[in-house]
Amino acid sequence: MFNIWKIIKRLFRWSTEYDVTIMQTKVKGEEKGYKQVYRLTLKAGSHDEAAQKIFQMFNVADTLPKDFQARYISTGDVILIDEGTRGKFYYKLWSGGWKPVNRIQVR
Repeated sequence: MFNIWKIIKRLFRWSTEYDVTIMQTKVKGEEKGYKQVYRLTLKAGSHDEAAQKIFQMFNVADTLPKDFQARYISTGDVILIDEGTRGKFYYKLWSGGWKPVNRIQVR
């Protein structure tokens, strides 16, 4: 059922505004100590599309927001997608792409 909904959203190009928070550790590669480094609102058709846009936006110097003061997005960084009443979803960047993680793993 969920996959059908994704297909319908793509066909009609429906998008949702997501509240996205980027979290990084002080030193790249650490497992603990994630802190919020940037927050923005982003229009996307799905969480996958939102994560892809975040990666593209925060890995090219020309597309970085002027007020962004952290390092480029890299392996181990976490994004939080907040959908309000629908919940909060955490994704961690691995070498194979963004994977969902439990919020307890983000400390």
